[in-house]
Amino acid sequence: MLPITLDTVRIFVHVLAATIWVGGQLTLAGLLPGLRTLGPDAPRTIARRFNRIAWPAYGVLLVTGVWNLFEVSFGDRGTDWQVTFFVKLVVVALSGLSAATHAMSASRAVLAIGGAVAGLSSLAALFLGVQLAFG
Repeated sequence: MLPITLDTVRIFVHVLAATIWVGGQLTLAGLLPGLRTLGPDAPRTIARRFNRIAWPAYGVLLVTGVWNLFEVSFGDRGTDWQVTFFVKLVVVALSGLSAATHAMSASRAVLAIGGAVAGLSSLAALFLGVQLAFG
């Protein structure tokens, strides 16, 4: 059996947090039509419960992301890798900001736009993270 290392734990915790943050958003988007049939407050109630695990997961992503950065030799990486990393930082920030906007809004339009931008930017951050791991 392969040894369990601190690197393994670090990546595992980062990926676990991503499954909650990104996967939870996708799951909620899929459940939303059914939740609406349960009553007008059902989507809001479920979203608030999700936020109790999603935001801590986002925080773990940020902490483990910084930890990941300390474990790579940034200066030794090529320009393409560095540019991809900075693009990832932008979409991670966009993901958090748009999710926060979505969570705090009462406007249907802002809810829809914020949710869509949060979901798409979260997927983009996930993709770029995988790309960086193999780059």
